[in-house]
Amino acid sequence: MELAYIPSPSRGVIHLGPIPLRGYAFCIIIGVFVAVWLGNKRWLARGGRAGTVADISVWAVPFGLVGGRLYHVITDYELYFSEGRDWVDAFKIWEGGLGIWGAIALGAVGAWIGCRRRGIPLPAYADAIAPGIALAQAIGRWGNWFNQELYGKETDLPWAVRITSSLDGRVPGDYHPTFLYESLWCIGVALLVIWADRRFQLGHGRAFALYVAAYCAGRFWIEYLRVDDAHHILGLRLNNWTALFVFVLAVVYLVISAKKRPGRETVVEPGADGSATDGADADAEGDKSTETAAEDAKDGVDKGKAEGKDPAESESESESESESESQSESEPESRSESESASASESAGKKS
Repeated sequence: MELAYIPSPSRGVIHLGPIPLRGYAFCIIIGVFVAVWLGNKRWLARGGRAGTVADISVWAVPFGLVGGRLYHVITDYELYFSEGRDWVDAFKIWEGGLGIWGAIALGAVGAWIGCRRRGIPLPAYADAIAPGIALAQAIGRWGNWFNQELYGKETDLPWAVRITSSLDGRVPGDYHPTFLYESLWCIGVALLVIWADRRFQLGHGRAFALYVAAYCAGRFWIEYLRVDDAHHILGLRLNNWTALFVFVLAVVYLVISAKKRPGRETVVEPGADGSATDGADADAEGDKSTETAAEDAKDGVDKGKAEGKDPAESESESESESESESQSESEPESRSESESASASESAGKKS
């Protein structure tokens, strides 16, 4: 007797007139918005400016999409370039097929370009955006549910996903919902990074490295459950080896970075703390004082002309007045010094 199961949608696209609305694409788009929103909040908390994360994402997201698609097409080339296949399908990203490894790698290149244009250190930006990327992955995995793909082995568990499509070699039945496992794991990774970042003040790319290591750990066992076609090396799926390799790199970076550059960056975006404008304000005040002095001198000359005096004499009088004011200001100080000296002499005689 079946107690429960996760039903698959009867279709992954809804047509609004001539415009197709695809569930997979919606999940990707929503994930990107969530990543940018959370990344912006974390960037502001680190002392950055509002809008910087979104500006850099304009570079990172397109690069990431291209990288993710390239990784998928290269590692599953037979789906597009073998006999009976149409190579044009390699460009149909809306039908699914994004490799997170390629997306992160090429997305980092786009982020680096955006950061370089604004004079921002890439590791600081990566730390801010890391939990958002994990949440974007959690949301994006539901796109696989819409496409009825990337499920695991058969199971009779009450949370099994029911596959009804028979396209591309699928066999209808109840399977492990690996899309759900990875979605929940990514949410846990995001929470872990946020907590660790607050607790240990992670900096210089270590929050991002923690995200990478934690994700790879989960991806390894989730990948082991999947039954879709994949290349195998020494009995393990290609993505298992990739997860293992990237996990080791992330852990090594965490250890070395913590020793060489402990602590966290104090400034993540030049000028965001107002330091860059202090000099400009001081210069403006100096210019204002200069302009005021020039105006006063001009007024003195004009006044001299009105009284029928020579301009040189007017300037000379203005200088004399300035000297008199300076002398009058110094007289109280001289008087105080004289009084102090007299008092000292009197005290000496009494003693």
